[in-house]
Formats: sequence, structure tokens, C-alpha cells
Amino acid sequence: MRRATFFTGEYYLNNRQFDIKDTIVNRDNCLYGSYLLKKRFEEKGIDLNTQDISLPSESDFILYNEMPRFTDFTDIVKEKENYLLLFESEIIRPDNWDRKNHKYFKKIFTWNNDFVDNKKYIKYYWPNKIPEKLDSFTVQKEKLCTMIVANKFQKHPLELYSERKKAILWFEKYHPGDFDLYGYGWDRYNFTGILRRLNRVRLLTALLSQEYLVYKGPVESKEKVLSKYKFAICYENAKDIPGYITEKIFDCFFASCVPVYLGAPNVTDYIPAETFIDRRKFKTYDELYRYMKNMTDEEYNKYLGAIKDFVHSDKIYPFSAECFAETICREIVDR
Repeated sequence: MRRATFFTGEYYLNNRQFDIKDTIVNRDNCLYGSYLLKKRFEEKGIDLNTQDISLPSESDFILYNEMPRFTDFTDIVKEKENYLLLFESEIIRPDNWDRKNHKYFKKIFTWNNDFVDNKKYIKYYWPNKIPEKLDSFTVQKEKLCTMIVANKFQKHPLELYSERKKAILWFEKYHPGDFDLYGYGWDRYNFTGILRRLNRVRLLTALLSQEYLVYKGPVESKEKVLSKYKFAICYENAKDIPGYITEKIFDCFFASCVPVYLGAPNVTDYIPAETFIDRRKFKTYDELYRYMKNMTDEEYNKYLGAIKDFVHSDKIYPFSAECFAETICREIVDR
């Protein structure tokens, strides 16, 4: 059997990258795509493991999860057959998108339409485990609106972290009873830039933290929380990047929760407009709130029906973990 390396972060070593039984690292099935990828390669006679098990220098090829550090990219490794998976946007990983960094890779897999040429740059869609059926399909929800997101910030003209915070502060001020915030880090201050290391000083971050009355803490399962709400503020990390559609909107769909979406400018090229509320259509949060608050059960059911039809249709297949695994395996092994 041939050997291959999946080069990933230290947190995912010892094949934790593929362990869907690990409920901590595989929260809400986020690793299902890489799990299926490993299985698909095995069917082709290729043993895919993380870099501590399949050493890059001893592998037939290497698949990198994000752009590697050049300290990891040794002369021996450069001579290998290398492939690159780009997940994070330029907001978080600007090195991912510097074309000068791409010369050592035979093929690069990306969701970014501006890069795709179907030769070196191959289109993939963010992988999801598609449910066979949707549960919680009812308008009888406990509360109106929620947001599940970690407290982060990045200085960049395309970032949407600040827009999330605007939404949080607006609901906190005007309608706290109709909004709940979940996620890590909202109970402590978040340093950015050169001061980022201070985030490890818990006492300091706690003392500087802003108290949010709408904050309910972290969650173990996004699906269980989202299913209790009619709507969810669903913003990508970045706006105006064609093709940048991550798991966030699908988390809402799978919980039968209507997303209020902001992010990819061409989202309706892939996802039906009737399945979500387009934040761009509302000038203010007051206008958006009144639209959600005054929505009839009949109108709401139309959204849920459209979501159900989409999830149960062939149109969602490109965003499935099966399509992700098949695309990468085909481009590396079958060509």
C-alpha cells in the first residue's frame, strides 16, 4: 500500500484529524470530510495519516491542510509530490493566498472562484455531513434569534467580526429578551495584533472583559442550540469573497433554523435565496428585527420548506463530505 501524509496542526496529530468518534475535536461533524477522504484513499490503496505517523520524507505524496510554515517545508519535502488545501480566508491566513507560495504544489484545492482554473487550482466546496432528514421542523421555537460564534477580531477591510459585534450590541441594547449569544471568549477581553499572547493571561482578560447580558456561554452542540431558535445571525468571517461559503449557513439548515446570512457575494449561485434572510437587503438592525419579529407562521414555514427541499435535493451535493473526498481523490489519484 502506498503511503501519504496529511500535514495538519499539532492539535490533530496521531490521526486525530480523522477521528469522528472524538466528540471534542469532531464537534458537529466538522471532521467528517477528512474522515471520508482517508477512507476514499484507502479504497485506492493509499494509507493517509498525519505527519507524525506517515513522515513526509517517506511518503509518496503530501497533502497540506493550509499553507505550511517554510520551516516545515524542507528541501526534501519540496521535491515530493505536494498538494495544498486552502480553507482559511485571507483574513486569517494571508499566506494562503500569496501565489508566490504556491510554486511547490502540483495542485491546490480552493473554494475561491477567483483562483480556480481547473488545472492547478481546483474548486472544492466546504464539506458537510448532510443529514438524511431534518428534525425540529416546527415553528414552535423557544426564542427568536441567536448567534453562535467565538469572540475574535482581525484588522482587515473585508472582516465581518466587527459586524457581528454590532449585531450583538444592538440586540443587547434594544431587544435582549429576543436574542442569545453563545460561543467561546465573550466573557474575557480579546487582545489582537502584537499583544495577542496576553490572551493567555486569564486574570487580565477577565478583568478587562465587557459584560454581555445576552451571553449564555459556549456550546457542546451547535445543532441542539440552533434548533431552539427561529433565526440565527450567520455571518462569515469575511465578506465579498466569491465562493467563500463555510459550514455556518449549513449548521443553521441542519437545525431547521433560518439563517440571516452575510458573506459571499454570490451565495445565491449555490444556495437558493428562499432558504435564508439576506442581511444585505436591510439598511438597519431595527429593520431586520421587525422583519423577523413580525413574520407569520406561514411565511416562516416557507423558509423551512425551502430549506428542507434544498437539503433533500441533489443541489446540496457539492457541499457534501462525499463530494469533497471524491474531488480530492480524483484529482490526485485518478489523473
